[in-house]
Amino acid sequence: MSTTRDDDPIDDKPMPLMDHLKELRTRLLWSIGGFAAAFAICYYFSPQIYAFLAQPLADILMKQGGGDRRMIFTALYEAFFTYLKVAFFGALFFSFPMWATQLWLFVAPGLYRSEKRAIMPFLIASPFLFLAGAALAYYFIFPLAWQFFISFETPPGSQGIPVQLEAKVGEYLSLVMHMILAFGVAFQLPVLLTLLCRVGILNVESLRKGRRYAIVAMFVAAAILTPPDVISQIGLAVPLILLYEISILAASWMARKPADEGSKS
Repeated sequence: MSTTRDDDPIDDKPMPLMDHLKELRTRLLWSIGGFAAAFAICYYFSPQIYAFLAQPLADILMKQGGGDRRMIFTALYEAFFTYLKVAFFGALFFSFPMWATQLWLFVAPGLYRSEKRAIMPFLIASPFLFLAGAALAYYFIFPLAWQFFISFETPPGSQGIPVQLEAKVGEYLSLVMHMILAFGVAFQLPVLLTLLCRVGILNVESLRKGRRYAIVAMFVAAAILTPPDVISQIGLAVPLILLYEISILAASWMARKPADEGSKS
């Protein structure tokens, strides 16, 4: 039996295919323009952005009396491409509000008002959770992990040949961005699980019953996504477990009421 949703209208107007394509082109142009502007600004400030990313390592080296320590590049083009990568990742980060808004403006007219209200909390929570994951990696995991890795240095004057870190700029950036992205994406777990429960693919009871398997999966994922050290792996796995519990609470709160289900059948 088909149902109408007169009490839940769509704020869209019928448009020919060409008008939809023109609308899509406009949204793409705004997104590309926002990314290009952010890329240009980030490239101009790429040395400062890289210095910010390298600050956790610099702080540890300074505490060890390494005022003369340095970072190196071994290919003529390595520093240039490293700054390009810094600008690219910075542009993705800072232009996210622009292209996310354009995507929403393109999709939202085709959604029911109830669907908009259901999706909006996830759109708002997603960037904040990414920032929380990135901040955890930068302010907590980096200092501990870098301290752990540097502890394997052999200072001059000790027995054997001295072993000292001379980090390459390109390799350091790849490691830092990999971990920031890993933590940021992993912190989207509550959004993903709650959304799956909201649309009926999962349910709260299945999340509770699968808790033990989820914990094992989180430790496996942490081992894959982070460098091979215990600090980084535990530093990602433990927050994921907490986020899983938050997902259960959020899914319980946003679960569809039986009355709502009956009104849509």
